[in-house]
Amino acid sequence: MQQQTKRLITISMLSAISFLLMFIKVPIPFLPPYLTLDVSDVPALLATFTMGPFAGITVEFIKNLLNFFVNMSDPVGPLANFLAATSFLLTAYYFTKNKNNNTSLIIGLSIATIVMTIVLSILNYFVLLPLYGTIMNLTNVVENLKIIIVSGIIPFNIIKGIVVSILFMLLYRRLKNLLPR
Repeated sequence: MQQQTKRLITISMLSAISFLLMFIKVPIPFLPPYLTLDVSDVPALLATFTMGPFAGITVEFIKNLLNFFVNMSDPVGPLANFLAATSFLLTAYYFTKNKNNNTSLIIGLSIATIVMTIVLSILNYFVLLPLYGTIMNLTNVVENLKIIIVSGIIPFNIIKGIVVSILFMLLYRRLKNLLPR
């Protein structure tokens, strides 16, 4: 019972940290202004690698649910963020779950970055951007899907994957023994 309580408290704390980190956004030069970089996926990665993928997905769900309630004017953003993070977390975990060394982490996080980029490119093309264009009444978004994806979505997700991976690797070795299993 005590271990379960520790896990619940840790997931709650990581969710709160992740939610707060969403407010620290950095624009990336030469990319569309709505694509801002935040490192709010790092706490979810910590949860995934210490307590399993369900914990990481729970952190992402809570973070994005809170973000949705704070920023109801953009319902597509939290959904896109959740889908991106989930594809990243699950891929990284799957490719490193039985090997816990730096090489396997680098390989797993690199593959996760590629998978996240592919998944978000497909989802943005077929679902997210058309939905966003319809909700916000922006016909130019729907008309320029290929340009937006090639010049914005793909480079953004690669940059985000690299930055989140580097920060995670810097923190994980130091924190993994402090977080519950």
